[in-house]
Amino acid sequence: MHTMLRRDALKLLAATPAAAIAGTPGGSFVFKARGISGMFGGGERLAFMNADGNGLRVYDFGRPNHTGWGAYDFFRDGRRALLLSIEMDEDWKTKPFTVFYPKSRTHIWICDLPTGRLTEIARKNRIAPFYAPCALLPDEERMLVGVNFGGREQLFGMDLDGTRGHAITKPDEYVYGVSVSPDGARIAFHADYNIHTARIDGSNRVAVAGRKGYIYFGTSWSPDSRWVLFQVCEPKTDPGHDWSDIWISRPDGSMNRQLTQGESAWFASSFGRPDNPGDGSIMPRWAPDGSGILYARRLANSKVPWEFQPNRPDTNHFNRDFKPELARGGTQICFLNPEDGSSTPLTQSDPPQWDFRPDWSRDSKRILFCRAKTGENPAIWVMDRDGKHQRRLTGGINGNGADFPRWVG
Repeated sequence: MHTMLRRDALKLLAATPAAAIAGTPGGSFVFKARGISGMFGGGERLAFMNADGNGLRVYDFGRPNHTGWGAYDFFRDGRRALLLSIEMDEDWKTKPFTVFYPKSRTHIWICDLPTGRLTEIARKNRIAPFYAPCALLPDEERMLVGVNFGGREQLFGMDLDGTRGHAITKPDEYVYGVSVSPDGARIAFHADYNIHTARIDGSNRVAVAGRKGYIYFGTSWSPDSRWVLFQVCEPKTDPGHDWSDIWISRPDGSMNRQLTQGESAWFASSFGRPDNPGDGSIMPRWAPDGSGILYARRLANSKVPWEFQPNRPDTNHFNRDFKPELARGGTQICFLNPEDGSSTPLTQSDPPQWDFRPDWSRDSKRILFCRAKTGENPAIWVMDRDGKHQRRLTGGINGNGADFPRWVG
């Protein structure tokens, strides 16, 4: 099934050759143009921009009841992206998050970025409403998909059309934070908030890291496939999961190393205005050249303006109250040396702001990141790898915010 852009948007895209996306000098990226009231209020759209600040285009896929548009992986041709969208439902307004979210119907798409053409995939042999793409496998003919069964998410490998599905993890686990090693030999993931690795088919599974009472979250691989990167948070003292520390381990579970101290990494972002809050886990990023790791580091004694409410039912997966009078400090993007754990700040603002969501360009020479003032929507910025030439690129549609930047080329 194909869905074309609206006519006016299509004219804009038609005027730009495909090479403008696949090979733009200086690179290009996609991001989420935020709606007026966050993902669950609807209105999120996928957008594209060149890293020189030109070529902004916001895709209209003609599906106003879908939200959450985001890019989860990219094909090697530099022009196709693996997308997810979620159908909005009336239950979102009346039922708790843990009830409505697993029942939400999702759609997985391949988007041809130059034309905006969508092709829906994973339609055959569908076994649950909620599918979430995790990653393409090296042959680009199969992918990893998280399938939610009543709140438990199980990892499957399947062909792009949904056939030849194979369960990789157990049905009684919650699996998330999935990544594929660059050499294509293994995957990493957290299951019930403990880190594991396994072969692509799920065999030779290894428990890498985990402690009772802690959240071990997210995985990514060093470019040489010798290290797994993840975060650790203590919910007993930090129920909102605001802060974490960054760890690495060998894929076989040996040589667990803590790289940061004192829960210095911003983990669960919370930002935006009271009428348009935003959030989402902030993941550290390993440089493609293997030189180091990017993360958002907390300035001393910083506190976000959005206070988590642990004793209140969670209806929107945010569950925070805006208290700007309590806010102080901010965060900065830092370069973390995995050899000695030293951190070099790359961004600095006065007064402090909240810098987060860093992403390396494929050549490791440039960095995208988000920046938000306390109580304001985020914008996307770009800088050189040493922090020089920082430049604001976009604040999204009508200043509603721009988030989750991902380099395309």
